[in-house]
Amino acid sequence: MLKHLAKVRVEFNAFDARAGSAAEFLAQCKSRKARMSNPDCDVTVKRRTDNSVPRVLVTYNNGKEEVLDASVLPAQQIRKQILKNAEMMETEQLFRQAGLEWPVIIPDEEIKLSEQQKKEK
Repeated sequence: MLKHLAKVRVEFNAFDARAGSAAEFLAQCKSRKARMSNPDCDVTVKRRTDNSVPRVLVTYNNGKEEVLDASVLPAQQIRKQILKNAEMMETEQLFRQAGLEWPVIIPDEEIKLSEQQKKEK
């Protein structure tokens, strides 16, 4: 999970009922398996005393930053979203290394052809 991340910052108030997801995600980040996947990833915690929304701030290795609202997203969803973005970054990198354009532009004709083929089945 931490493989494509440069930084993770988890912010929450421990006495806030909404903090469960943030605390669980933090525990996942601190696990031995996650730490071994990227020992250079900086995982920090900011324990808040105000009523701010629990959140997870991630910085990917390519510099892209993302703020995730941990009050509405379960820890597994946060993890899945990070992995989805990391997979997209890997795909983009592979395309660029192959000298191909990114993002891939699919002509309308091909999309229509694909939709017609689905209807025929």
